[in-house]
Amino acid sequence: MRSDAVHEVLETEIANAAQRLGRRPRVLDVGGGSGVWAVPLAEAGCAVTVIDPSPNALATLQRRAEDAGVADRVTPLQGDTEALEALSPDGGADLVLAHGLLEVVDDVDTAIAALAAATAPGGAVSVLVANRYAAVLARALAGRVGEALRLLNDTDGVLDAGSETLQRRFDTEALQRSLSAGGFTVELVQGQGVLSDLVPGSVTDDHTAETVAELEQAAATRPPLRDIATRLHAIARKPA
Repeated sequence: MRSDAVHEVLETEIANAAQRLGRRPRVLDVGGGSGVWAVPLAEAGCAVTVIDPSPNALATLQRRAEDAGVADRVTPLQGDTEALEALSPDGGADLVLAHGLLEVVDDVDTAIAALAAATAPGGAVSVLVANRYAAVLARALAGRVGEALRLLNDTDGVLDAGSETLQRRFDTEALQRSLSAGGFTVELVQGQGVLSDLVPGSVTDDHTAETVAELEQAAATRPPLRDIATRLHAIARKPA
């Protein structure tokens, strides 16, 4: 797996799960699409079920898993959050991924309840969402101050509900509140793309890239830097 802050947390989670359970961790990737997260987790030894509504994305996932030699560890299933109860592993998954999901579902509380039902007792959910304040900052820096103001003031952090793909953006407090209301205990909130997305590509030689990665790791959990990251990542646990 890659070495950014999110991947390092997931590596630790699956290692702890394997030790605790004495078997290969079962991962459920909801909306996992083409396998950007699923295939590395399968390579790390997990049994991964990917649920996605797009047959084209699932076909890409299968090809990617075959190319990586982990097709036997990856199960693609067509469906969405409404189908989680029927499609999730018996007894629930040890780790459930909801990356890029909560921004686009019709109802956040309903989606989180479905994630909780699909998670095994003592298991964890990994949630990755777009950050409202990063979007505000990016538009302000680009001189689009009117858009920045609308994003800041909109209840769901949406610029134009009629044209935007995202139905909402989150801040740290809103993400924690939603997960806690769904019965999870939030153990970690960190940023992804805290500073690395701001570093010009023209200055990132190999040496600089290593320094940027180190800077990103250091900033990921440190407010207020964490709270302006492009994306927010949370690990929350279901009571055993």
